[in-house]
Amino acid sequence: MKQNHLIIGLVVLAVIAFLVWPRGGGGGGEYTALAECLTDSGAKMYGAFWCAHCKDQKNSFGSAWSNVNYIECSTADGQGQTAACASAGIRGYPTWEFGDGSRESGKLSFSELASRGGCA
Repeated sequence: MKQNHLIIGLVVLAVIAFLVWPRGGGGGGEYTALAECLTDSGAKMYGAFWCAHCKDQKNSFGSAWSNVNYIECSTADGQGQTAACASAGIRGYPTWEFGDGSRESGKLSFSELASRGGCA
């Protein structure tokens, strides 16, 4: 009987761990090449730490996000915008700026990012 309770407890624990364990889209760094290509092409993302769409975009890259040129636009208190973003004319988050100077607002798909950044 104790063995059955132990097995049930382990199964419940495994299910809970599966449900709450954080999973990013590219947790294993599978998007590293894209992230590096975007940065090499001059692309950058302007965002704010409190922005849900920015968090979604970051999480979609997983560990490869560290290779993306990211500019934080929010002041530490979340109430203002940094001078760099104000002078760049950033009005919404996320805003992607590409090497040719064009911009696109909102969370972008990997295929759109690759196309706009000239990445394979």
